[in-house]
Amino acid sequence: MRHSIDDSDRHTRLLAAALLWLCSGSVLLVTTLVPAHTELFGWAPFFWLFIAPLVVALALEPTLPRQLLNLCKLRRRNNAQLIWT
Repeated sequence: MRHSIDDSDRHTRLLAAALLWLCSGSVLLVTTLVPAHTELFGWAPFFWLFIAPLVVALALEPTLPRQLLNLCKLRRRNNAQLIWT
């Protein structure tokens, strides 16, 4: 007997996988364990470790940048209120 996977559950898993891929690729590039550009592969490591997961994450959740921006604005506003009160 097969269980059907809920579409929202599948969407959440794909988004989590894309964000994990993006974070791990960013760590590899920042720590220079994998260089962004090589003589043999060109810019392919940078593309597959940073650009591709970013595109996948934005395709799955197009409002993600706006949500992150609003979250940053709320934090700044709350921090400013804490300082002045």
